[in-house]
Amino acid sequence: MRRWARSRWRAVRDGAGARGDSGMTAIEFVLLTPVLFFMIFATVQFALYFFADHVAQAAAQAGARKARATADAQPGAWRGEARTVVDSYIEQLGPSLVLSPNVTMLQPEPNTVGVEVTARVPSVFPGLNLTVHAQSAGPVERFVPEEG
Repeated sequence: MRRWARSRWRAVRDGAGARGDSGMTAIEFVLLTPVLFFMIFATVQFALYFFADHVAQAAAQAGARKARATADAQPGAWRGEARTVVDSYIEQLGPSLVLSPNVTMLQPEPNTVGVEVTARVPSVFPGLNLTVHAQSAGPVERFVPEEG
């Protein structure tokens, strides 16, 4: 009989400890769920920002390539052609990712042309305003006849 009493006492003791922790899982869930959601949204925001940055950089490089190729042949028309290429790249790669792009044509030196793109990035978090900035420039391509 003594064995039975001992095992019964252990069962009661173990059950009492388990009953004291019965609401702990719900409390942990309530406290950790917002942290988990914040981490998921932060990851999505990180991905949106870097993809938008990549799109802006690709558009600036494409516009600068067009500007470099046409600036010598068409001195005034390169700006419009480069702008068209930049707009086309943004439209193809991320029209809803690169918001209200501001495209500026650059001519920092006499034989150098380039493109600068600044745009807003959509935000997952309210009130967060992120912008991307990309710039690409290079020398004007020219055909130089061989001497001789």
